[in-house]
Amino acid sequence: MALKGNRTLDILRKAEDEGYGILAQSCYDAHSVIGLVRAAERCRSPAVVNLFPITLAYGKGPFLQFCLNAAHQASVPIAVNLDHATDPEHLELALSLAEQGIAFDSIMVDASHADTDEENIVLARPYVQRAEKCGIAVEVELGRLEGGEAGLRMISDAKLTNPDKAETFMKGTGALVLAPSIGNLHGSYINPPNFRQDILKDLQSKFKGKIPLCLHGTDELPDNLFVECIKNGVSKINVNSWGRDPYAKQLAIGLQTKSFPEAVEEATEVFASVCERFMKLFGSAGKA
Repeated sequence: MALKGNRTLDILRKAEDEGYGILAQSCYDAHSVIGLVRAAERCRSPAVVNLFPITLAYGKGPFLQFCLNAAHQASVPIAVNLDHATDPEHLELALSLAEQGIAFDSIMVDASHADTDEENIVLARPYVQRAEKCGIAVEVELGRLEGGEAGLRMISDAKLTNPDKAETFMKGTGALVLAPSIGNLHGSYINPPNFRQDILKDLQSKFKGKIPLCLHGTDELPDNLFVECIKNGVSKINVNSWGRDPYAKQLAIGLQTKSFPEAVEEATEVFASVCERFMKLFGSAGKA
């Protein structure tokens, strides 16, 4: 098995085998990381700390080391993932830190802005090979999601994943996790989401037990859609604003009326409660 003992892959493979989803929650600061770990420990749930490149660029090695310590010292399995690493400087920062011993468990090498699948493969493959040497699992995106968030480039021309090209694409990149484009988008949905579950089912039949599937673009989705995607093969669900926005709002309110530690504690608990809700919804509670 490639990358034996990789924390992200171990968490996702168990989820896939047992039919539940893993919350990969975007964390922007130490408080949110602590909130996610608290939620996971209370729910006895595996989880993933998701960092955007802009957060890594801000905190660099010391912040990444903090995230790794918080995740890996938890009493349940928690991995640390770099989401949507697109720009060479962000990939270079992550991989150079890994080569110094401060390594993400997984990285999304996002070359979905490429004009063709072949170009996507050419862009991604050198980073995948370099990451593998550090024991890092890599996620790639086949197709292209619309939208943008948290310092990511805006994409306006979505391309749905073609399941017939998926096996060739994954072999070409050498990556071990796939983020499909099924009608999901980053940011707010102007129209109700119309997800192509047939694409997910097709990918599930091709990749079950080999390549875990990750769902992006989950802002404002109804609960039943999350459940349906998990049933059709998704094992990692990236969540951003659901946790971030209530946390930021509570922190802003608290800082006006309470001491700093009290305001932080209340906001951390708001963040944790959102994480707990998703762990129960995704079926991962009690699985650690």
